[in-house]
Amino acid sequence: MTAQNAIDDGSGYFLYHSIGLFPDKARLIAEALNRFAAIWGTANDSQWPQSLGLRAQFIDRWQAKINAPAGSVTTAENVTTALYSFIGSLPDRYLKGKRLLIAADCFPSLHFLLSGMAVHRGFVLDTVRARPGESWVRDEDFLARWDAGVGVALLTFVTSTTSHRCDLEGLVRHARQTGSVVGVDITQGVGILPFDAQAPEVDFTVSTTLKWLCGTAGAGILHVRPELLVECRPELRGWFSQENILAWNIDAFQYAGDARRFDHGTPSVIACAASLPALDWHASQDPGKLLAHNRELTSAILRDAPRLGLELVSPRAESERGGSLMLKIPAHANPAELVDRLRSEQLYTDCRGTTLRLSPGCLTTSGGVERLLAALGRIL
Repeated sequence: MTAQNAIDDGSGYFLYHSIGLFPDKARLIAEALNRFAAIWGTANDSQWPQSLGLRAQFIDRWQAKINAPAGSVTTAENVTTALYSFIGSLPDRYLKGKRLLIAADCFPSLHFLLSGMAVHRGFVLDTVRARPGESWVRDEDFLARWDAGVGVALLTFVTSTTSHRCDLEGLVRHARQTGSVVGVDITQGVGILPFDAQAPEVDFTVSTTLKWLCGTAGAGILHVRPELLVECRPELRGWFSQENILAWNIDAFQYAGDARRFDHGTPSVIACAASLPALDWHASQDPGKLLAHNRELTSAILRDAPRLGLELVSPRAESERGGSLMLKIPAHANPAELVDRLRSEQLYTDCRGTTLRLSPGCLTTSGGVERLLAALGRIL
């Protein structure tokens, strides 16, 4: 294999926790954007109907992917804006004077958002932290803090720092016992692990089409359970929040009856168009085979990690782990230099602090894993 082919074929690509790849990704996205350019650049009156049709296809793909009821999903620029739109829509009885429960190993952007919203929405942000010397927040510690005073609980399906997979069924069952609204950030799990928004049924879901789904930035989603959705009054609203977006009487605003009420101004459609090839590709795959391929490669890395002086940061049990492996590099190693040297050998990884993150996906090969392990042996 030539060096150029090693770059192109994705065999040494371990960044599916960041930006995933699928076969012919560049070509298929380019074709999709060219089709969009042809729509947007044609001198007729069909630009909006066709462009919004692409957005509707994107929403349909997502509803099918997570088995969400029709009309319960809409687009968002990213996970943070999706969560803002939802939390900003909840009636006071779910938030005021209550606690919003979250784990410290959530995606930090969401904690930044919620800590800023707490004062004006009147809730206390209750952050459950990992035990001293441990890398992830235990489900039992999260449950221990979860009583009837919790108005909303935000779960992280799979964490970005350790790949810890929460016990979603047990946590949602507890939510029903306490009467809390429960939502889940599925960003690091969807596309590699099965997720069904109705089994167990969650109240809301936020995600992006990046990472294991291999889409583009700007293609986030928000799902809200239909029975809760009709209670929501998003404060971030606009003409697209209405049942009839062309109802322009400024004194007669009415929310749409479905997830469109979480829309606001003119929506972005380019990210949806660019992400459709990835969603179409995923829909054509056998999810079991994608996961089995990942498990085979992560097992090979796991077997060699002790020999290389790499300490496991992720859970050892596959049932408690997402698709990534996080490994603590030895104290003598410089994280930035390690990533740079691996990159020079067409091996693509990243580090968060002293944690090396490895996420083998559909294009990563056993040969790529062998090259990675050999390179780590030489470097470390």
